[in-house]
Amino acid sequence: MTKYNMYNKKIYLDNAATTPTDPEVLKAMLPYFSEKFGNPMSIHSFGQEASEAINKARKQVADFLNCNPEEIIFTSGATESNNLAIKGIIKKYFYLSKDSNLSASGKPHIVTTAFEHHCVLETIKFLEKSGQAEITYLPVYEEGIVKLEDVKNALRPNTILVSIMYVNNEIGTVQPIEEIGKLIKSTNDKISFHTDATQAVNYFNCDVEKLNVDMLSFSGHKIYGPKGVGVLYIKKGTPISRIQDGGEQEFGLRAGTHNVPGIVGLGAAIAEIKNQKSKIKNIVSLRDYLINRVLKEIPDSYLNGSKEKRSPNNINFRFDNVEGESLIMSLDMEGIAASTGSACSSNTLEPSHVLLSLGLKPEQCHGSLRLSLGKDTTREEVNYTIDKLKEAVERLRSISGKVLEEFN
Repeated sequence: MTKYNMYNKKIYLDNAATTPTDPEVLKAMLPYFSEKFGNPMSIHSFGQEASEAINKARKQVADFLNCNPEEIIFTSGATESNNLAIKGIIKKYFYLSKDSNLSASGKPHIVTTAFEHHCVLETIKFLEKSGQAEITYLPVYEEGIVKLEDVKNALRPNTILVSIMYVNNEIGTVQPIEEIGKLIKSTNDKISFHTDATQAVNYFNCDVEKLNVDMLSFSGHKIYGPKGVGVLYIKKGTPISRIQDGGEQEFGLRAGTHNVPGIVGLGAAIAEIKNQKSKIKNIVSLRDYLINRVLKEIPDSYLNGSKEKRSPNNINFRFDNVEGESLIMSLDMEGIAASTGSACSSNTLEPSHVLLSLGLKPEQCHGSLRLSLGKDTTREEVNYTIDKLKEAVERLRSISGKVLEEFN
């Protein structure tokens, strides 16, 4: 038993999958589970109390994104936000085309990247397979970065939407969203530009005016807020339709009873981000320290994606002759939580589409490991992780070597 397990202490290095709810966020949420339990759509005092709480959270998010509160739509998370952004644009297009010549140029065209989160890719693939849209999937190359020239060349007269994530959830590479936004608007300001900023909100400028985006989505549980709540920013005038029918909540764009505690928690979490900025420098220092030591001390180890243009908290390694799932299990036995990639696809045996998009072979993808740091990660924890990682890689390679010898 390790010294960490002995004292019931575990090391959590999977913050890209989810983060613990901040104590101050939980404190803000608690009254809305029991004391202030009204439905915000009710006109009596209980309902108005809940409505005021939602309005406060909406303003907190709007202030962070530098937009109007009326441009903030609360959802169940980034998956729903991304579905609403993409399907909503397409639905509105076909609605408008009934009484116009919008469809004269053929099917609407969407531009995205080959390594988006599954909730974006599967949504877009559904539209493609159902014949509702034509799709261009941009390459991201070895560094995991979209090229502006590729975006420019992909735009067509019938392009109505570009959806490119801000920070990749698996390898942490950062896309030039501001520059892409400028390019799109200078080419055709009728094209809507959406970015999934789920992994970016904690660390990067999300001023929607500066980014030149029409829609931006994220989840509460990636920013030390609660699960089950998210945001879609929709710039006023963006042609979008609701995709979920029911009541008139969220300005008629998202039907369903409000998750008041979750929304309050998301607002509190977004307000706390400014207090965490001082910790980013420490996270970057720990990230670079971890990367440099592993690449130096573990033979045949590699960093997936750009080292410079990556999120402060993300490290994604690959190791020759090591199976990633076995490595995760080995680390877990030592009290270290890590992952091979997206939590949404952790149960599949298929190689990561993100890593394949970098040009890696399937066997290289299967030998990859994602470590994502948090605001409370310490150097002691990083050192312990490196030591255990070295031991695990050496042991697994030894086992692999013996199996090959017996097979031969």
